[in-house]
Amino acid sequence: MRAAVLYEPNKPMVIEDLTLEDPHPGEVLVRIAATGACHSDYHMMDGSWHDPPYPPLPVVLGHEASAVVEAIGPNVTLVKPGDHVILSFAPYCGRCRFCVSGQPHLCGGFPGPPGTLTDGTRRLRKGNVEISHFGRMSSFAEKAVVHETQAVPIRKDMPLDRAALIGCAVTTGAGAVLNTAKVEPGATIAVFATGGVGLSVIQGGVLASASQIIAVDLLDNKLEYAREVGATHVINARREDPVKAIRKLTDGLGVDYAFDAIGLPQVSRQAYDAARRGGTAVIVGMAPTGAEIPIPGTIPGDEKTVKGSFYGSPRVSLDFPRLVDFYLQGKLKLDQIISRRYRFEEINEAFDALARGDNARGVIVMEG
Repeated sequence: MRAAVLYEPNKPMVIEDLTLEDPHPGEVLVRIAATGACHSDYHMMDGSWHDPPYPPLPVVLGHEASAVVEAIGPNVTLVKPGDHVILSFAPYCGRCRFCVSGQPHLCGGFPGPPGTLTDGTRRLRKGNVEISHFGRMSSFAEKAVVHETQAVPIRKDMPLDRAALIGCAVTTGAGAVLNTAKVEPGATIAVFATGGVGLSVIQGGVLASASQIIAVDLLDNKLEYAREVGATHVINARREDPVKAIRKLTDGLGVDYAFDAIGLPQVSRQAYDAARRGGTAVIVGMAPTGAEIPIPGTIPGDEKTVKGSFYGSPRVSLDFPRLVDFYLQGKLKLDQIISRRYRFEEINEAFDALARGDNARGVIVMEG
C-alpha cells in the first residue's frame, strides 16, 4: 500500500509503497477514506516535537481520519467489515484507573514505546526497515491497523470527508468546551487561534449557548472563518493587545473561560490574563517539546483555574456519534471548516498551506 513517510524534519514527506502487517487480536484493518492536515502532524514535520513521547523517524504521520473497516482480527466485537468509522488516536483498555473513573482518553493500559501500536510492535515496513506509527494509527496511508476501540462506528449517511474532522479537531475543540470546561449557558468565552481546533472551540461555545464568543488570531482570513461558525466578536492580535480588547468587551472583567487553541507559551499566558478573576484558562493546543507556561504569583488572590484539555476529554464511543448527529441536524458546521480538499499526492501542499495559514482545515481525500 502507499503511505507518506517523513524521514527528516523540514523535508517533504515521501509517498512510497510500504508493507502493512495484518491485524493482531483485538485489532482491525481499515481503508482510509479521508484524513486531516493537523498542526500536531506539522509539529513533527518542523521538528517542534522530538524525543519521547514522540515517535522516532522515519514515521507515517496522520491521526485525524475516517475509514471503512476491511477486516478484523481475532476477538474483535466492536466493529465488523463494511462499517464506516471515525478513528481515534486514544485507544482505551477499559480496565485501568483512568478508564474505570470515566477518563478513557487518558488510558494507561497501553504503555508501549513511542511509534508503536497498542501491543508495542510496529507493523509498517519498507523492506526490512521498520517505520514508526503516529497516534497509534498512521492515517497518511491507504490503509491502517488500529485497536478496535480506535474505530468508532458511525451512520453511513455521514459524508466521510467531513467525518474525518471529528477524529481530532472537532472533538478536541468542542470537547474542551462541553466536556473539560463544562461551559454554562450565558458564560463568556475567548478563543485564541482559530485554526481547525479553535473554530471547533467556537462551535462548542455556540452549542453551550455562550453569550459572548470572542475570537483572537493574527490573520484576518482566520477571523472571517471564526465569524462564519459563530464568533460574536473578533480581535486581530497584530493590530491590538488582545487581553486589553477582551477586557474592554467584558466591562473590564475578562471572560469566564479563555481557551488557548495553539499551545504557544505566550498565548497560554494571554489566555490566563484574559480570564476574569475566578475564571478559567483552558490549554487545548499542544506546546513544543520542553515549553513551559509562565503563571503569575497573583494566582491565589485571583483564584483563577488553569486546566489542560487533552483531546477534549471525550468518551469517543459516545461523543463521535453525537457530533455526527449534530452535523446532520445542522448544529455543527463542518463544511465551513474545510477550506480545501487535496488528493493524496498533494499532501505536502496541504501542509504548506497550513504553515502559511491559508486554510481553516485542509482534508486529504484518499482515492481508490
